[in-house]
Amino acid sequence: MFAAEPLGDDPGGHYNVAPTDDASVIVEKGDRRAVARYRWGLVPHWAADPSIGSRLINARAETVGSSNAFRESLARRRCLVPVDGFYEWRRADGKRQPFLIFAPDGGPLALAGLWSGWHDPDGGEVRRTFTIVTTAADEFMARIHDRMPVVLPADAWAAWLDPALDDPGEAQGILGRATAVDLAAHPVSTLVNNVRNDGPELLLHDAWM
Repeated sequence: MFAAEPLGDDPGGHYNVAPTDDASVIVEKGDRRAVARYRWGLVPHWAADPSIGSRLINARAETVGSSNAFRESLARRRCLVPVDGFYEWRRADGKRQPFLIFAPDGGPLALAGLWSGWHDPDGGEVRRTFTIVTTAADEFMARIHDRMPVVLPADAWAAWLDPALDDPGEAQGILGRATAVDLAAHPVSTLVNNVRNDGPELLLHDAWM
């Protein structure tokens, strides 16, 4: 569906991808679009060490164009993060209830992402990492949380990935013009709070929104 060449091995079956895990992203370089495996948590090329990535798992759409950590990636290294759904937590009565958010038709969602390459000064390895762009919650998501990932509709994918678009202002404009995508949600087990849990049982619940 993304018209992309698979370059990174992925056995599938991920139910609880967490920051610092590897995940599939869609990237475009020249006239080549590919599915690759990058690590979640962006490490800018100028970083002294990769530990900064654990703090850069999200980039706010409102300020991504002015951020030293994200501005260059916004201009030159954008990606899509394909997911079947994502988790968010709602606070109520002093507790945090996790929800699974997904497309009503069961199809995948494409989250707006940015990526970067960092050269390890010790081994010379290039580590490729990514972050997910977030925005203020829409009317649906506001019942659960005040923020949400930017979910790009299919008609915005080509422009977001276009390597010829190197103006960060124009790229930020794509985020602002992204139309609302229909979403559904249901509460899931608190098993998702532990990243060591990773199986289909995490998705089960009989209450729907």
